[in-house]
Amino acid sequence: MPDQIRIIYDGDCPFCSAYVKLVRLREVVGTIELIDARSDHEVIDRINAAGLDLDRGMAVEMGGQLQHGDAAMTTLAMMTTQSGVFNRIMRLMFSRPAIARILYPPLVAGRALTLRLLGRRKINH
Repeated sequence: MPDQIRIIYDGDCPFCSAYVKLVRLREVVGTIELIDARSDHEVIDRINAAGLDLDRGMAVEMGGQLQHGDAAMTTLAMMTTQSGVFNRIMRLMFSRPAIARILYPPLVAGRALTLRLLGRRKINH
């Protein structure tokens, strides 16, 4: 397993913030760094340079590789513990890439609608 995992999420999104607080990753994954996509962190520049849109999905950096959107969720689902109902549901929903590709876009749309209703802006980097 890699020594460090970075999860880049929207700190202004109530769903994204709740997800990173609730997900329990296995202890064997090493150090996990949570990074608000609205911050001025060096990984944000690399995400933008890679052409990944953080308004269209969260990102995970692991072993120097970036994963985005449904692929990031699949990676995290595969590393979650089986403890707790939330983790079991997330693992069931997102551990299969084909299913994650179907389920992830409605979550992104729900996030966008929620941010609009809350009067919060998109991530602009």
